[in-house]
Amino acid sequence: MKRLERERADLARMANTRPESTMARNFSVTFVIFFVGSVSWFLGYQYPRDVDPNSTLPLNATQPPSYKLNPAHLEAAWADFVEIVGQDNVSTIEGDIKQHATSEWSSHQPDPSHKPFCVVYPTTTEQVAALMKICHTRRIPVVGYSGGTSLEGHYTPTRGGICVDFSRMNQVLALHKDDLDVVVQPGVGWEDLNEQLAEHNLFFPPDPGPGAQIGGMVGTGCSGTNAYRYGTMREWVLSLTVVLADGTVVKTRRRPRKSSAGYDLTRLFIGSEGTLGLVTEATLRLCVRPTAASVAVASFPSVRHAADCVARVVGDGIPVAAVEILDDDQMRFLNASGATTRSWREAPTLFFKFTGTAAGVKEQVEIVRRLAKRAGGQSFEFARGDEEQAELWSARKEALWSTMAQRRPGDHVWTGDVAVPMSRLPDIIEETKRDLKTSGLTSSIVGHVGDGNFHIILLYKDEERRLAEGCVHRMVKRAVEMEGTVTGEHGVGLVKRDYLPHELGETTVDAMRKIKAAFDPLCLLNCDKVVRVQKPKRGEVVEW
Repeated sequence: MKRLERERADLARMANTRPESTMARNFSVTFVIFFVGSVSWFLGYQYPRDVDPNSTLPLNATQPPSYKLNPAHLEAAWADFVEIVGQDNVSTIEGDIKQHATSEWSSHQPDPSHKPFCVVYPTTTEQVAALMKICHTRRIPVVGYSGGTSLEGHYTPTRGGICVDFSRMNQVLALHKDDLDVVVQPGVGWEDLNEQLAEHNLFFPPDPGPGAQIGGMVGTGCSGTNAYRYGTMREWVLSLTVVLADGTVVKTRRRPRKSSAGYDLTRLFIGSEGTLGLVTEATLRLCVRPTAASVAVASFPSVRHAADCVARVVGDGIPVAAVEILDDDQMRFLNASGATTRSWREAPTLFFKFTGTAAGVKEQVEIVRRLAKRAGGQSFEFARGDEEQAELWSARKEALWSTMAQRRPGDHVWTGDVAVPMSRLPDIIEETKRDLKTSGLTSSIVGHVGDGNFHIILLYKDEERRLAEGCVHRMVKRAVEMEGTVTGEHGVGLVKRDYLPHELGETTVDAMRKIKAAFDPLCLLNCDKVVRVQKPKRGEVVEW
C-alpha cells in the first residue's frame, strides 16, 4: 500500500516538472539560435574583412547583376519618382518608351524587350540625386539620355529599368565672359549654345552631329570637323557635376584652366558613356570667335593623292581649322541627290576650313592652293564671301543626307568610324573601299583626314545585315592592326565593346571593369556598355 502511494507521488512530481523542462529546453534552443545568428551577422557585416586584393576585374571573376523589376516593385518606384519630379515629368507613353530604346540611326539591333519601364524628366541636380537614391535602394537599373543622336547602341536599356532624359535640364547657368567659360546643364544643344555665345563674340568648338547635347557629348568624348585645330571634347571641359549610382553628388574640379589637385575625375567621366555617373552640369572652355573665315575645296585623282596633300599641309604647320575628305562615291551621291546648289567633280575631294585674321586666312588659302597643286590636285576653289563659303561647305554638311537619299525601301543606315595614325589613313581607306565595292552594298566614306579619323556610311536591308557586319568588322580589324582605334569619336556602346580587348589588351579592359565596379558596384548605370559585366553567351562574340 505504501509502495503504491510512493509511486503515485513520484508520477505526480514528474508530471509537474515536465512542462518546466520543455520550457527550459525551448528557451535554450532559442538562445542558441539567436546567439549563433548574432555572431554570424557580426562576422558577415560588422567584422572587418580583407578587401579584394586584385587591381583588375577579369570577366570570369564577375557576378551577374541582380535587379528587382517585378511589376509591383516598379509601380511603387513610379510613385516615388512622381513624388520627386511631378507626374507630368514621368512618362509611360508607348511613343516615349520606343524613342528611348533605340533610333533609326543606331547600328545596334535591339531586342524588343530592351525598353525602359518609364522615362523620367528631371530639372535639377537635386532631383537626379533623389532619383538615383530611389533606384539604388530598390535596385532598378538606369540609363541616361541626352539628345539621342548616338550611333552604337549607347542608350538601349538592355536591363530594362528607367531612362533619365535630361532634355528639360537645358539651361545655361552662368557665362563668365572674362574667363572664357560657361556653366551649362546637360540638355543644352551645342548649336543652341553657339547661337547664344555668338552674341558675345564667343564660341564652343566641338561640333558633332546636329541635335547633339552637352551631356551626350561628354558621355562619348565626341569631336567633329573642328577637332584638327581645336581638339576633342576632352580639351574643352573644365569641370563636371556628377550624380553617382547611390545618389552622391560630386564636383570634379573648380573653374581654373589648370589644376594638379588630385585625380583627374573630369576626364575619367568624359567618354564613360553614363556608366560611372550622370552628368548634371558642365563647365566648358570657350574661344573668341575668329575675325575672318574661309573655305576651300580641292579634288584629286585618288585618295592617296589627297592624303599626300594633307601630309604637306600638316608638315608645313599650316594652321587650318579643319580638313575633311569625301570620297568619289560620296561626291557622286551629292550630285544625284541635288542636296547642294552646284554640281561637283566626282573624285576624292578635300574640304579646308580657314579661320583667323583676314590677312592670315588669305595667306593660308594661297599656301594650301600651292601644296594641293604639287600633290596632283585637279581643281581648287576658295570662297570669296560668306555665301560662297556656305555653298562650298554645304557639301560636307550634306554628306550623310545625300547618301541616305540613295536608300531603297526597307534600307537601314550604318555609320561607323575608326581612326589610325595619319600616315596609314590612305592605306585603310583604299582597302576599306575595295572591301565595300566587293560587298555590293551602297556606301560612302567621309573623313576627318587631319586627325586620321574616317567614317563609312552603309545602306543595307535586313537580309544584308551579316554582310554589313562583316564590312564593319574587317574595317575595325584593319584599324587595330595599323595601331589605330576602334572608334575615333562615336564611342563604344554595345557595338564596339568586344573590340576593346584587341585594341587595348585584356588587362586594360579588366582595369576599366574594376573602375566600373568601384563607382557602381550594383551595376545600375547603363549596364553592358563599354565593358561587359558578365560572360557572353556562346557565339555572341564575333571571332577576331
